[in-house]
Amino acid sequence: MSRRSALLELAILGLLHESPLHGYELRKRLNAVLGAFRVLSYGTLYPCLRELVARGWIAADTAGNSPTGSLNGASGQGSRRAKIVYELTGDGLAQFQSMLSQSGPAAWEDDTFNVHFAFFARTESDVRLRILEGRRSRLEERLDSFRSAAAQRRERLDLYTTELQRHGLESAEREVRWLSELIETERSTAPTNPPATATTDTPPPNLKTT
Repeated sequence: MSRRSALLELAILGLLHESPLHGYELRKRLNAVLGAFRVLSYGTLYPCLRELVARGWIAADTAGNSPTGSLNGASGQGSRRAKIVYELTGDGLAQFQSMLSQSGPAAWEDDTFNVHFAFFARTESDVRLRILEGRRSRLEERLDSFRSAAAQRRERLDLYTTELQRHGLESAEREVRWLSELIETERSTAPTNPPATATTDTPPPNLKTT
C-alpha cells in the first residue's frame, strides 16, 4: 500500500469517528479540512471506501437502514439512487487508534503531518510530542539545507527566484517557531504519574494502637 493510500484510510476513519457521513460530505470534508486531499476525486474515494467496508472497518448504511455493505447506491425501490451513509465499526475504531499511535518519520512529512495533527485530540500525549519533535527536526534540517544552498547560489539568482527562496525560508522558520510553542505546551501539560506511596509500619498519627 502506498503512503498516500494509508493516509487516506486514516483520514476517512478519523472523520467517521466524529460522525457518520455520506460520500459527498466525506469528500467535501477531506477537500476542505485536510489539505493533502484538496484534489481527491470520487474515482479515488469510492474504491477506498469499498476496501474499508470489505475489511469490516466501516459499514455502509443505505437510506438510513441498517448497514448492508452495498456500495452501488441503489435503493431497491426503483431507479432513484439513495445516499449511502458510512459509519465506523468497532474494528475500524481499533484500527484508527492503532494508526494514530504511529509516530515515525512518515508522520513528519509535508503530506502526512497535517492529517495526523488534525486528529491530535484523539492521540496520546507522548505520541503527539514525538510527532511534533520529529516534524521540527525535519524542518530544521530543511532550513540548514536551504541556507547552505542560498549562500552558494546568491550571486546567480534573479530577483524573483531570490524572493521565492526567502518566502520559503520565512515560512519554514515560522512553522519551526509554532512547533516549538506546541512542544513546550505538550511538555508542560503532559500527565505525570503520582509518586508511589511509601509503606511503613508506623501507624497514622490519628490512630491509636492497643
